[in-house]
Amino acid sequence: MLEGIDGSGKSTQARLLAGFLDAVSTAEPGATRLGSRLREVLLDSAGEPVSVRSEALLMAADRAQHVERVLIPNLRSGVWVVSDRFSASTLAYQGYGRGLRIAELTAVVRFATCGVTPDLQILLDVPVGVARSRMEQTATDRFEHLGAEFFTRVRDGYLALVAADPDRWQVVDGTEEVSVVEARIRDAVVGRLGPLPEAAGSR
Repeated sequence: MLEGIDGSGKSTQARLLAGFLDAVSTAEPGATRLGSRLREVLLDSAGEPVSVRSEALLMAADRAQHVERVLIPNLRSGVWVVSDRFSASTLAYQGYGRGLRIAELTAVVRFATCGVTPDLQILLDVPVGVARSRMEQTATDRFEHLGAEFFTRVRDGYLALVAADPDRWQVVDGTEEVSVVEARIRDAVVGRLGPLPEAAGSR
């Protein structure tokens, strides 16, 4: 799973990694029919304001559907899956960013994921100023319009999650050129998960 603040480059790198691994590429929120409808509600900057707790629960609903409809069927079939965001996003955004209690959110995340945990979580870490400069021309949703203080809390939250569970995380500098970041992510995957499937890297 690839994680990071908005503007970190994780969506691009998630697609590249999925292609390299010949894996299913997916993302949260919005990977299912239900999820796409929830995404519209969550990210609509012109719609009815969504309370912080409602936001967390809508994210959990999207994740529960994503796990049941996309992740579990592919994993049971032996297919690799690369996701642009997963459970850590809830803890970083709604927990550290929005200020909800981490313990309560953790319980919600566990319920939604039904025991599914990533083999490896890659954090694309970039300074908030760099991320915001990348978003200046494209910011359209509610999260992307939030201020630097919010994204600083989210970034700090991700780093706290890494520190608490380093065996499951790899931090990659997201400020480098796309090709450099891509190579470092591939190295991280091989280093943590061992030899790649025969199909990996064949494209």
